[in-house]
Amino acid sequence: MTKIVSVFKGLSSVLCGIAILTSCGSNKPDAVNPGLASTTTGLEYNEDGGFQVTDFQGQPAAPNMVFIQGGRTTLGSFEEDILNSRDNLERTVTVASFYMDETEVANVHWLEYLYYIQLDSSREFYESALPDTTVWAKELAFNDPYVEHYLRYPGFRYHPVVGVTWLQANDYTKWRTAVVNQKLAEENGLEDIPETAGGRIPLETGVVLPDFRLPTEAEWEYAAQALIGTQWLDENQTHKRLYPWDGHSLRNPYGKEMGYFLANFKRGRGDYAGIAGKLNDGAMITAYIYEYPPNDFGLYNMAGNVNEWVQDVYRPLSFQDFDDLNPVRRDGYMDSEEMYDAEGFNSLITDEVRVFKGGSWKDVAYWLSPGTRRFLEQDSATATIGFRCAMISAGANY
Repeated sequence: MTKIVSVFKGLSSVLCGIAILTSCGSNKPDAVNPGLASTTTGLEYNEDGGFQVTDFQGQPAAPNMVFIQGGRTTLGSFEEDILNSRDNLERTVTVASFYMDETEVANVHWLEYLYYIQLDSSREFYESALPDTTVWAKELAFNDPYVEHYLRYPGFRYHPVVGVTWLQANDYTKWRTAVVNQKLAEENGLEDIPETAGGRIPLETGVVLPDFRLPTEAEWEYAAQALIGTQWLDENQTHKRLYPWDGHSLRNPYGKEMGYFLANFKRGRGDYAGIAGKLNDGAMITAYIYEYPPNDFGLYNMAGNVNEWVQDVYRPLSFQDFDDLNPVRRDGYMDSEEMYDAEGFNSLITDEVRVFKGGSWKDVAYWLSPGTRRFLEQDSATATIGFRCAMISAGANY
């Protein structure tokens, strides 16, 4: 009996200790539960004329966005450098967590954008936002149906928008930020709160999202690799990936889809989709934005379909120069455009050329590898380049 009592006393002591620790932990203020008063001044929050601390339940969900947990990765091509450009030498970096669109921005999304800016913007801005549909036109090809129908015909609604420049894509991200945050403010009863000088609802309200934007090149490549699916035990990755999926094959090795291609690309000279009765990748031009299996982050078409604009100015030495935490190249810092003599026609590199990634319906498989890099002037558009948006994970330290 004495032993039983002793055991119960011991158990009681352990439970009390756990309760005390739990109680102590729950009394510590944090972002979601800041408490009623300041821990440094003792002044109460939210009093009349006092410091206001609004309710906060974490970053709101953004439409079409998928959370990408950050971490260490090795940037650079896992493919042979067939162009001998040496512009993607391997570099270990860390990328902070962020959000990214699970799909490319589609025609229906761009038409929505055009509809609303036509209502409240100048005619000049509306016309500047129109995609260049003539990117489909070719002197020696009958692409006339795409010139006339690709953007506006309902059958192409959920195909990626093309013919947009890097500058147009950036304008879209700003508009999307404004309209999504306005909707969140209205849903939370904050439509009467005055906007800041920058034309946005104050961040302190806690109900608005960070800016939509183009992903950095490092973010895009990290998200495309999706090496979260190659984890084994503790921080061990069993292999790197040549494409956004496992293996060196472009075909699905499993189940009913065995043998079918995992991306939309050009199979070879003059072969965009296969033969009638067995159109293997199912698309001679772009494909439905959800057409192929997503990668391990849940992102669709991170290889093929359309190339995608990223933030970065192109430089051949970016991977060697930039920081190893959240790298990006915004301009010619440390690598001036004057060094390349574009004005003398000895180079195409300037501060107005931007990187695009991922390969397209018109590219051979080489360009589907996430580490490959190409660039184009930021005011140029093609039928093979689209984009998707990204967003920081605000208030996170990982």
